[in-house]
Amino acid sequence: MSITIKQISAFVAVARSKSFVEACERIHLSQPALSITIKNLEDTLGGTLFTRSTRTLGLTPEGEAFLPVARRLLNDCELAVTDISNLFSLKRGKLSIAAMPFFAGSYLPNILLKYQSLYPDINISIHDVVNEGVIESTRAGRVELGVCFDPGEHEDIQFDALFTEQYIALLPTNHILAKKKAIRWDNLLEYPFLTLQQPSSLHRDIKKTMQENDINFSVYIETHQITTIGRMVSLGLGVSAVPESCKEQMIEMGAVCRPLTCPVISKKVGLIYRRRYALSAAATEMKRQMIDYFNPGVN
Repeated sequence: MSITIKQISAFVAVARSKSFVEACERIHLSQPALSITIKNLEDTLGGTLFTRSTRTLGLTPEGEAFLPVARRLLNDCELAVTDISNLFSLKRGKLSIAAMPFFAGSYLPNILLKYQSLYPDINISIHDVVNEGVIESTRAGRVELGVCFDPGEHEDIQFDALFTEQYIALLPTNHILAKKKAIRWDNLLEYPFLTLQQPSSLHRDIKKTMQENDINFSVYIETHQITTIGRMVSLGLGVSAVPESCKEQMIEMGAVCRPLTCPVISKKVGLIYRRRYALSAAATEMKRQMIDYFNPGVN
C-alpha cells in the first residue's frame, strides 16, 4: 500500500474548502485530475473519505479520523523539506574539524572568522590534536575535515595541499645563537633540545632528517604541546624547532625565532577527508574557503 504526498495534499485541500472547485484552485489541479487523485487515495485506503451530494460535500467518519493524521503528515513533510533545505543553504548544520595545534592557533581563527560571518548558524567543533590524531579522527569519521602534514598515499583518505611549512629554530632571548640570522641544525643540536613526544610527526621528521644527514640527535625534554615547548624555551630550558606558522605565537611567549638551514626541513600542510564519503554542504564550503585562503582564485 502506497500513499503519496500529492494524494494527502489533495485530500486536505478538499476537506478544508469542502469544494472540489476551490480545492483545484488551491493545489493547481484540474477537476478531473483531482477527482482521480482522491479516488486513488480512497481505493488505497479501502473506503470513501467524503460524502457527496448535489449541494454539499462532507467527510465520512473515516475521513474525519484521517484528516488530523493527513495534516500532521503534511506538516512533517514541510518541516523535513525545510530542514534539508536549510542544511544545503547553510542556514543550519554542524561541522567538525581536526587540526594540528599550530594550525588551529595561527591560521584557523581567521578562516573561521570569515566563515562565521557568512554562516552564523553553523555549529562548529574544533579538535586541536597532534598530526596523528588528525588522521585517525578523520579516518574514523569523527570529523569531516582534518588539517595535517601530508600523510602520503592512502586508499581511504584524500589530501589537498594548502601550503608548504618549514621548521624554524626556537631560542631563549639571551642565547648565543640568537645573534645569528640563520642557524644550522648541527649548531642548534649542540644545546638541550625540546620537542614533542613520539609518535609526533614533528619529532619523527626531525629525527629521520638528522639521521640521513649524520647529525647527532638527542632530546632533553619531550612534551605534548608546542605551547609548552615555547614557554620552556622562553624560560631558558633549552632550544627547539617548530613549524614556521608558530612564529608569531612563540615570539609573544618571549622566544626568539630564526630560519633553520643545512638541511632545510619542509613539509606540505593540507586538508584531508574520507574518499568514499560525500562531504556535507557545511564541510564543502569550509574546504572551499580554506583553499581560497591559501590559494586565492583557485576555486
